[in-house]
Amino acid sequence: MTAPETRLRDAIASGRTALGIELGSTRIKACLVDADDPSVVLAVGTHEWENEYVDRRWTYSLDAVWTGLQEAYAGLIADAEARHGVAPTTFGAIGISAMMHGYLPFAADGELLVLFRTWRNTSTGPAAAELTAAFGVNIPLRWSIAHLHQAVIDAEPHIPDLAFFTTLAGYVHWKLTGRTVLGVGDASGMFPIDPATRTYDAELLRRYSDLDSTHGIDLPSLLPEVLVAGDDAGALTADGAALLDPTGRLQPGIPFCPPEGDAGTGMVATSSVAPRTGNVSAGTSIFAMVVLERPLSAVHHELDLVTTPAGDLVAMVHCNNGASELAAWAGMFGRFAEAAGTPLSTDAVYETLFREALSGAPDAGGLVAYNHLAGEPIADLPEGRPLVVRTPDSRLTLANFVRAQLYSVFGTLALGMRVLSDEGVTLDRMYAHGGMFRTAGVAQRFLAGAIDAPVSVAETASEGGAWGIAVLAAYRAAAGTANRAADDAAPADLDTYLRTRVFGGSVAETTTPHPDDVAGFARFLERYQAGLAVERAAVDALSVEGATA
Repeated sequence: MTAPETRLRDAIASGRTALGIELGSTRIKACLVDADDPSVVLAVGTHEWENEYVDRRWTYSLDAVWTGLQEAYAGLIADAEARHGVAPTTFGAIGISAMMHGYLPFAADGELLVLFRTWRNTSTGPAAAELTAAFGVNIPLRWSIAHLHQAVIDAEPHIPDLAFFTTLAGYVHWKLTGRTVLGVGDASGMFPIDPATRTYDAELLRRYSDLDSTHGIDLPSLLPEVLVAGDDAGALTADGAALLDPTGRLQPGIPFCPPEGDAGTGMVATSSVAPRTGNVSAGTSIFAMVVLERPLSAVHHELDLVTTPAGDLVAMVHCNNGASELAAWAGMFGRFAEAAGTPLSTDAVYETLFREALSGAPDAGGLVAYNHLAGEPIADLPEGRPLVVRTPDSRLTLANFVRAQLYSVFGTLALGMRVLSDEGVTLDRMYAHGGMFRTAGVAQRFLAGAIDAPVSVAETASEGGAWGIAVLAAYRAAAGTANRAADDAAPADLDTYLRTRVFGGSVAETTTPHPDDVAGFARFLERYQAGLAVERAAVDALSVEGATA
């Protein structure tokens, strides 16, 4: 065993590591990093899962949450043992991240009062409109406060029993540590944050009290406590250790960083937490985060105002629909290859299709694709109906078809990014991360054309948010060590820590927009916008009830 291998083995055995776990829309992933050098990934574990559509709401069961967490954690332990010959029983710090927003309301005894309502639900229109008007701040349909207020408007029977509500990351963190807290980035998707105080906006809390005076909701008492990156967010309890690791080998007492949302971990995973930086995260949803130098001049329904994990103001373009429809088509082509007697791995299917798309026409040959499996507020769609539409003079080829599908992932995002451009927001760099960027130079190139800006993809892009929350856990471990050692300085601010301790030696591939791609995507987007009328008609005409697999 070499000296570096011995050092990593000793780090795992002694707990000089940081564990991050992210509950994404289709995958729960655990990622273990070296706490001294968080750019080094030591082990990973994953679990695939899918949301359910129950009573016309998108949800996940809490049983599925814990089954998935335990499987991902067990996979990480097995991977660490296979790679390094040692199974960890403790860590320097742990972090939990998950998809943002949504609604998990609990009674005082810890009972979940209604099924988890995820960010994907778009049934909160009246509440979001009323709150936006009252606050003078855009409150999107998926925000937690919109879900709560809609339940109040609808006089749902669980409201009188409500003791607190939180996000998915906040729920898991609470069960593991006993503390109802949130990182400021995740909290900013529940209720607006004041960047000056880095907690909930006191004036808007007062306005909500006035708005809701007839219902007697004490909103401040229902919201989780807000923490910033590096803060003490509690420690793993004995019950929490047993929940995560039923084998009993995991030791309690491990410190936690504040739980964060997937937007915040995406910013960390791309070192995009400073003003004039941004990132695009592509998964089941797709969103762009741009750290602002100044507040926006007006309210825009296409833009959320959230924060970095350190509490700085961010404009977010969030689209409910990302790469799921693309994945469905890739699965169908993979099955065709298998049926033809030439089976391909999933990675090979994507590689083949993406490479083919490069030979397509810059405007996808006149084809238009819509990836809307769920409602899409930016496109004014209450529900989703995936479509492929073309005119008789279009050119239906495999290359054009795949390019149209890739373009569709960025279609709604591009509409929101145009609003930012009109606000005069400028970027020094835009990073992208997520599985669809694993095939080098394809999705990255098309995204650059869609937003007409250079796009960089770092080596860590495919590790995504699980790595991002592991880095935040390592940042917490560094802060804890500094606090315990009088002669040890506290770690630098988050941006400096990322640039110097995490990304100092990283390599990023940057693609500048090609003029043909910019012009071609603009033509595609023009047809895309015009065809949204077809999408809306499909929502009215085609019911999802009674659909079969």
